Amino acid sequence: MIFAEAALQGVYTIDLQPIDDDRGFFARTFCKKEFEAYGLHTDLVQCNLSNNRKSGTVRGMHYQLAPYEEVKLVQCVRGAIYDVVIDLRPSSATYLQWNAFELNEFNRRMLYIPEGFAHGFQTLQDETEVFYQMGNYYYPEASRGIRWNDPQFGIEWPLACEVISDKDQSYPEFNL
Repeated sequence: MIFAEAALQGVYTIDLQPIDDDRGFFARTFCKKEFEAYGLHTDLVQCNLSNNRKSGTVRGMHYQLAPYEEVKLVQCVRGAIYDVVIDLRPSSATYLQWNAFELNEFNRRMLYIPEGFAHGFQTLQDETEVFYQMGNYYYPEASRGIRWNDPQFGIEWPLACEVISDKDQSYPEFNL
Protein backbone atom coordinates (compact mmCIF):
# COMPACT_ATOMS: atom_id res chain seq x y z
CA MET A 1 0.00 0.00 0.00
CA ILE A 2 1.15 3.52 -0.75
CA PHE A 3 0.13 6.11 1.87
CA ALA A 4 0.05 9.81 0.98
CA GLU A 5 -1.04 12.50 3.44
CA ALA A 6 -3.60 14.85 1.91
CA ALA A 7 -3.83 18.62 2.31
CA LEU A 8 -5.96 18.18 5.44
CA GLN A 9 -3.94 17.09 8.43
CA GLY A 10 -4.40 13.39 9.21
CA VAL A 11 -6.28 12.45 6.02
CA TYR A 12 -4.52 9.90 3.81
CA THR A 13 -5.09 8.46 0.39
CA ILE A 14 -4.04 4.84 0.19
CA ASP A 15 -3.23 3.31 -3.16
CA LEU A 16 -3.09 -0.44 -3.53
CA GLN A 17 -0.10 -2.24 -4.98
CA PRO A 18 -1.66 -5.06 -7.00
CA ILE A 19 0.32 -8.15 -7.84
CA ASP A 20 -0.85 -9.25 -11.30
CA ASP A 21 -0.78 -12.67 -12.89
CA ASP A 22 -2.84 -14.68 -15.38
CA ARG A 23 -5.72 -14.99 -12.90
CA GLY A 24 -6.04 -11.25 -12.25
CA PHE A 25 -4.48 -9.53 -9.27
CA PHE A 26 -4.12 -9.67 -5.52
CA ALA A 27 -3.76 -6.59 -3.31
CA ARG A 28 -3.69 -5.96 0.40
CA THR A 29 -6.28 -3.42 1.58
CA PHE A 30 -5.42 -3.39 5.27
CA CYS A 31 -2.35 -4.22 7.35
CA LYS A 32 -2.29 -3.22 11.00
CA LYS A 33 1.51 -2.83 11.01
CA GLU A 34 1.48 -0.51 7.98
CA PHE A 35 -1.33 1.64 9.40
CA GLU A 36 0.43 1.84 12.77
CA ALA A 37 3.65 2.97 11.04
CA TYR A 38 1.75 6.11 9.97
CA GLY A 39 0.13 6.56 13.39
CA LEU A 40 -3.30 5.63 12.03
CA HIS A 41 -6.15 4.06 13.98
CA THR A 42 -6.24 0.28 13.48
CA ASP A 43 -9.22 -0.86 15.55
CA LEU A 44 -11.88 -1.13 12.84
CA VAL A 45 -15.10 -2.37 14.47
CA GLN A 46 -17.81 -2.09 11.82
CA CYS A 47 -18.12 -2.35 8.02
CA ASN A 48 -20.82 -0.79 5.85
CA LEU A 49 -21.80 -0.95 2.18
CA SER A 50 -23.65 1.91 0.50
CA ASN A 51 -25.47 1.21 -2.78
CA ASN A 52 -26.47 4.27 -4.81
CA ARG A 53 -28.74 3.90 -7.84
CA LYS A 54 -28.32 7.30 -9.51
CA SER A 55 -25.39 9.53 -10.38
CA GLY A 56 -25.62 12.88 -8.61
CA THR A 57 -26.68 11.22 -5.34
CA VAL A 58 -25.24 13.03 -2.32
CA ARG A 59 -24.76 11.37 1.06
CA GLY A 60 -23.44 13.58 3.81
CA MET A 61 -21.91 15.53 5.37
CA HIS A 62 -21.99 13.20 8.41
CA TYR A 63 -20.08 13.04 11.68
CA GLN A 64 -20.53 11.86 15.26
CA LEU A 65 -20.01 13.93 18.40
CA ALA A 66 -17.30 13.06 20.94
CA PRO A 67 -16.72 10.62 22.47
CA TYR A 68 -18.23 8.66 19.56
CA GLU A 69 -16.21 10.18 16.73
CA GLU A 70 -15.46 7.82 13.86
CA VAL A 71 -12.38 6.93 11.88
CA LYS A 72 -13.40 5.87 8.37
CA LEU A 73 -11.58 3.89 5.72
CA VAL A 74 -13.58 4.40 2.52
CA GLN A 75 -13.29 2.67 -0.85
CA CYS A 76 -15.51 2.84 -3.93
CA VAL A 77 -15.86 -0.77 -5.13
CA ARG A 78 -18.23 -0.12 -8.06
CA GLY A 79 -18.72 3.09 -10.04
CA ALA A 80 -17.18 6.37 -8.92
CA ILE A 81 -17.57 8.98 -6.20
CA TYR A 82 -16.42 12.49 -5.40
CA ASP A 83 -15.54 12.03 -1.73
CA VAL A 84 -15.47 15.13 0.51
CA VAL A 85 -14.12 15.66 4.03
CA ILE A 86 -14.34 18.75 6.28
CA ASP A 87 -11.95 19.22 9.20
CA LEU A 88 -14.04 19.98 12.32
CA ARG A 89 -11.18 19.80 14.83
CA PRO A 90 -10.80 23.29 16.40
CA SER A 91 -7.15 22.64 17.32
CA SER A 92 -6.19 21.62 13.77
CA ALA A 93 -4.21 23.84 11.40
CA THR A 94 -6.75 22.87 8.71
CA TYR A 95 -9.88 23.58 10.82
CA LEU A 96 -13.00 24.22 8.69
CA GLN A 97 -11.20 23.43 5.44
CA TRP A 98 -12.51 20.82 3.01
CA ASN A 99 -10.85 18.58 0.49
CA ALA A 100 -12.21 16.22 -2.18
CA PHE A 101 -10.97 13.03 -3.80
CA GLU A 102 -12.17 10.87 -6.66
CA LEU A 103 -12.47 7.25 -5.64
CA ASN A 104 -13.52 4.73 -8.26
CA GLU A 105 -13.50 1.06 -9.11
CA PHE A 106 -10.51 1.51 -11.43
CA ASN A 107 -8.10 3.51 -9.24
CA ARG A 108 -9.12 1.38 -6.21
CA ARG A 109 -7.90 4.25 -4.02
CA MET A 110 -8.96 4.27 -0.38
CA LEU A 111 -9.41 7.30 1.82
CA TYR A 112 -8.47 7.27 5.51
CA ILE A 113 -10.46 9.87 7.47
CA PRO A 114 -9.51 10.44 11.13
CA GLU A 115 -11.85 11.35 13.98
CA GLY A 116 -13.19 14.88 13.93
CA PHE A 117 -14.11 15.13 10.25
CA ALA A 118 -17.45 15.45 8.50
CA HIS A 119 -17.66 13.10 5.53
CA GLY A 120 -19.86 12.77 2.48
CA PHE A 121 -19.78 11.93 -1.19
CA GLN A 122 -21.51 12.40 -4.51
CA THR A 123 -21.90 9.53 -6.95
CA LEU A 124 -20.45 10.17 -10.40
CA GLN A 125 -22.07 7.11 -11.99
CA ASP A 126 -25.27 5.13 -11.66
CA GLU A 127 -25.10 1.95 -9.55
CA THR A 128 -22.16 3.04 -7.41
CA GLU A 129 -21.19 1.11 -4.28
CA VAL A 130 -19.02 2.38 -1.42
CA PHE A 131 -17.45 0.16 1.24
CA TYR A 132 -16.62 1.69 4.64
CA GLN A 133 -14.62 0.31 7.52
CA MET A 134 -15.37 2.18 10.73
CA GLY A 135 -13.30 2.84 13.84
CA ASN A 136 -16.32 3.24 16.11
CA TYR A 137 -19.86 1.95 16.33
CA TYR A 138 -22.74 4.07 15.09
CA TYR A 139 -24.52 5.94 17.89
CA PRO A 140 -27.71 7.59 16.59
CA GLU A 141 -27.81 10.01 19.54
CA ALA A 142 -24.34 11.33 18.56
CA SER A 143 -25.08 11.52 14.83
CA ARG A 144 -24.85 15.01 13.29
CA GLY A 145 -24.40 16.54 9.89
CA ILE A 146 -23.60 19.61 7.86
CA ARG A 147 -25.84 20.46 4.92
CA TRP A 148 -24.22 19.52 1.60
CA ASN A 149 -24.59 23.10 0.30
CA ASP A 150 -23.68 25.04 3.45
CA PRO A 151 -22.37 28.42 2.20
CA GLN A 152 -19.70 28.53 4.91
CA PHE A 153 -17.84 25.72 3.13
CA GLY A 154 -18.82 26.28 -0.51
CA ILE A 155 -18.21 22.67 -1.53
CA GLU A 156 -17.93 22.46 -5.30
CA TRP A 157 -19.85 19.35 -6.29
CA PRO A 158 -19.01 18.19 -9.83
CA LEU A 159 -22.60 17.27 -10.80
CA ALA A 160 -26.02 18.66 -10.03
CA CYS A 161 -27.07 17.30 -6.65
CA GLU A 162 -30.01 15.17 -7.77
CA VAL A 163 -30.81 12.72 -4.95
CA ILE A 164 -30.44 13.76 -1.30
CA SER A 165 -32.23 12.32 1.73
CA ASP A 166 -34.67 14.48 3.68
CA LYS A 167 -32.39 14.10 6.70
CA ASP A 168 -29.31 15.34 4.81
CA GLN A 169 -31.29 18.30 3.43
CA SER A 170 -32.55 19.25 6.88
CA TYR A 171 -29.19 19.87 8.54
CA PRO A 172 -28.79 23.49 9.68
CA GLU A 173 -25.96 25.74 8.54
CA PHE A 174 -22.78 25.05 10.46
CA ASN A 175 -22.47 27.22 13.55
CA LEU A 176 -19.05 27.92 15.03
